[in-house]
Amino acid sequence: MKFLVIDDNIVINQSIADILGRLGKCDSAYDGVEGLYMAEAKAYDLVVTELALPKKSGIDIIKELRKKSNCPILIVSAVNSVEKRIEALRIGADDYLNKPFNNGELLARAEAILRRYNNNFSSKYVNSDIVLDYNSKMLKIKGEYVKMSGKIYDILECLIRSRNIIVSKDQLFNKIWGLDSDTVITVVEVYVSKLRKLLENHGCAGYLKTIKNLGYMWSDTKHPISDEGDF
Repeated sequence: MKFLVIDDNIVINQSIADILGRLGKCDSAYDGVEGLYMAEAKAYDLVVTELALPKKSGIDIIKELRKKSNCPILIVSAVNSVEKRIEALRIGADDYLNKPFNNGELLARAEAILRRYNNNFSSKYVNSDIVLDYNSKMLKIKGEYVKMSGKIYDILECLIRSRNIIVSKDQLFNKIWGLDSDTVITVVEVYVSKLRKLLENHGCAGYLKTIKNLGYMWSDTKHPISDEGDF
């Protein structure tokens, strides 16, 4: 999973990033303009933002982001105004936590938001052949640990977390490489092919479906595959 922390206090920013790091990867931005740009350029599973920010306020970030995205937003702010809390929640924030905060409560609130948005949120995926541990990023197939590169892991986790839902090439690219990447979108096909080959080597390619002209889908049920790998 990927998270974005927007806070101009470097110490607090890093502290939140360390806490969310237990659940996945975390990027940081230190002013509102940078934060909004990153939130729009990449597909994050959760954005955590302060309200009082240089260049652009947290309120403005929420308003702009909600025009284009339903990405979950958690406010962690030193602004202790009831009116601001109500405004932030009404314009699209999912939860509000005041500073100073308890580390355990921050993690619990983030997990609660992720559960509401993602029914497949958990620390581990398990089916009859495969175990994928999201925390350790370890893959086990038929009882044996399997090594894979970072981008192949990212694609596998994204597809599994969205299992039984078609994920387009654009969605995978934006999620893993980001809109501001210099890489061309065909890189998705290259890495999906590598992932399919890895699964084929262990007799598990049938979990990964290629939906012609639409994208890819992970299924909990293994299906027979055609010569082209399409379903």
